[in-house]
Amino acid sequence: MGEFSLGDLAGKYLLTTMTFVPLLGALLIMLVPRGQNSAMKWIAVIISAIPLLLCWPLLKGFDASITPKTADDAARFVQYGFQFVTNSEWIPLFKGSSIRYAVGVDGISVTMIVLTALLSFICIVASWGFEHWHTSKGLKGYLALFLLLETGMMGVFISLDFFLFYVFWELMLLPMYFLIGIWGGPRREYAAIKFFLYTLAGSVLMLIVMLALFFASGDVDPATPGVQHTFMLPELMKQSNLFTGTPWLLAFIGLYIGFAIKIPAFPFHTWLPDAHVEAPTPISVILAGVLLKMGTYGIMRICYPILPEAAFRFSPVMMLFGFIGIVYGALCAMAQIRGVPRVNPQTGEQFIERDLKKMVAYSSVSHMGFCMIGLAACTPAGMAGCLLQMWNHGVITGMLFLIVGVVYDRAHHRNIDGFGGLWDKMPVYGGITALAFMASLGLPGLSGFIGEALCFMGAYQAGPNVVDEMGVKDPPVFNLIRFSVYYKLLTAISVSGVVFGAGYFLWSYQKVFLGKLNPKYAEITDVNPREQFTLWPLLLLVVVFGIYPKPLLDLIVPSVNYLVGQVGMPWVK
Repeated sequence: MGEFSLGDLAGKYLLTTMTFVPLLGALLIMLVPRGQNSAMKWIAVIISAIPLLLCWPLLKGFDASITPKTADDAARFVQYGFQFVTNSEWIPLFKGSSIRYAVGVDGISVTMIVLTALLSFICIVASWGFEHWHTSKGLKGYLALFLLLETGMMGVFISLDFFLFYVFWELMLLPMYFLIGIWGGPRREYAAIKFFLYTLAGSVLMLIVMLALFFASGDVDPATPGVQHTFMLPELMKQSNLFTGTPWLLAFIGLYIGFAIKIPAFPFHTWLPDAHVEAPTPISVILAGVLLKMGTYGIMRICYPILPEAAFRFSPVMMLFGFIGIVYGALCAMAQIRGVPRVNPQTGEQFIERDLKKMVAYSSVSHMGFCMIGLAACTPAGMAGCLLQMWNHGVITGMLFLIVGVVYDRAHHRNIDGFGGLWDKMPVYGGITALAFMASLGLPGLSGFIGEALCFMGAYQAGPNVVDEMGVKDPPVFNLIRFSVYYKLLTAISVSGVVFGAGYFLWSYQKVFLGKLNPKYAEITDVNPREQFTLWPLLLLVVVFGIYPKPLLDLIVPSVNYLVGQVGMPWVK
């Protein structure tokens, strides 16, 4: 065993440090005596700041040009084209196989790691007003579970072993279940159980496919003696030619369902509005900003490079679900402006729901649909747009949920028609909200625009050069419409989601901020310094990357282009 050095800490063990420091912080908080809330808060803030600060050496030392095609694996902390790699045996198995603690980062995961660190820190600061949530539940458990959740989120994005990936994926489930179920709103138990059951169902499918890949890998190839079964994702990617045919299409569908539940893609989206509405504001931020991205990330990291043939065969279905998600999610968000008839399950009383938070939740379903169509096309522009939109959606929607939390903390309701004229009393809040709404609806010059544009451009390019098994050129999709027309048509109709987005954001802004002030809120106060501290950094990122997205694209494009080449869709030259 070699000598340990600070260089190793900033290289080989950097990702491990970023991942497990929050876990140590959770254990430390559990040792703080009950009632010492100030100490718990400061510990949580300091601990969550460490991964964020470590993003600087991560980004400084990251070389975007390194991919599995260009990498010299003899370079320090580089293996399989991934950087900052730690690769050690974790659990020995049979016949020389093992489960490995293998972590690393490439252009697909680096932005997600930074996003996780940033939003986790901001959410801890946003939780500073815990005493004002009118809950008798303890702060200690909340902060400890949140830091445990951060460890799970970080672990998903750095894992290079499928088994390790699955462990971190499941690690996120229980903290989120309790954070919603204990500290959530009136229907928190229902929302938490629904979230748990949906996610667990997807996890079971993922587990089955993970084991199938393990036993089908390695020594199933008699021409390669000595190669053992493996959970290592880079090794599975190298053996993608083994995973072809209908059984592996079914495996792809199983993985897709597991990841689509997390996105959530239509028709697996129904848990999301309930979870968002009932979750505390910081948990809604982390749910929308990070957890939803793990679904699209899982498809990019696991499904596409390991099962490329199945990816092509399933691409039209994924495109269809992405299109439905865009339009359906936008229409559901629009319905919150008009009002949705509901019945109180406890009292039986009928009421009209116009919930600002639920509108933002449905807008997430719509905006993640943009990621889905870029992902389905698997063109360079589409995949880059998908990854860029994942970052932008995390920043913008995280800001939107913080904005909803500001007014809820003061008014204790989220009824869109219950305010009116708030600009007179909350001009700073109104200005921040205006910019956030404009970013989310895709206004040029703000970061939401370029991600959506690349997704549309990439999806529109898909479809040509397809030849089926019978040699028929440009065959019909679902026996209805030819490949060369199918993707272009759905992309064109999907643009309507941008129009609907402008509608529900502008109408909700008008109802909340313009017009005559509701006398009930004559004494309402503007955003305080803590709230501004959580909002301004996100707003700055929205403006900077809206004007100049090149730094983000420089990080992701080489890895995205390599992945596109691995999958090899017929329409990609």
